[in-house]
Amino acid sequence: MSSAASQSRYQVRFEQGADGLARVGEGIDIVVWADPLVDDETAGAAALAALAAANGVRPEASVAVAGFVDATATARWILAEQERLGRRAYLAVIAADRGDGFDAIDLLAAGAVIDALTTLGIDDTSPEAAVACASFAGLRRAVRHLTTASGAGRAAAEAGRTHEQLLAAGQLDASDAPRVVRQAGARG
Repeated sequence: MSSAASQSRYQVRFEQGADGLARVGEGIDIVVWADPLVDDETAGAAALAALAAANGVRPEASVAVAGFVDATATARWILAEQERLGRRAYLAVIAADRGDGFDAIDLLAAGAVIDALTTLGIDDTSPEAAVACASFAGLRRAVRHLTTASGAGRAAAEAGRTHEQLLAAGQLDASDAPRVVRQAGARG
């Protein structure tokens, strides 16, 4: 892997899928799997599988799943994790990979988390993370529509999700609870 692709000099990194996590994951403390359309169990399993497949990522890294509904809650959890660590926390925000290529809403959901982090003062972002953040900022008002209109949204509708369920998945900050899949140092 090229060290230029690692984004290792930045606190907040962005990529897509397990391969992307492998590129940017060296030394990270937190993985955020951005997927606004899957249920928690499926998204959590995908995030853990990506973590397991990514060489160089700390196997004990904390993992969360995020979408539009909990972007700010996830950012607050990341800030609390950083405080718990007592040092700068390094993180990778990873747009989900459903195996069928890029989808706009995964990029935008990752951008929503990065935007919320920036608002909280965690703004040492890679250029890639800055682009995801700017994409979200520019399209913030269209997120609900894009959730239904994107390829992933149309596929979810074909699989039985209702229009109302898709609109709900695109509702910004509808939840105050982060979806933590694994917290480093937690006993259980």
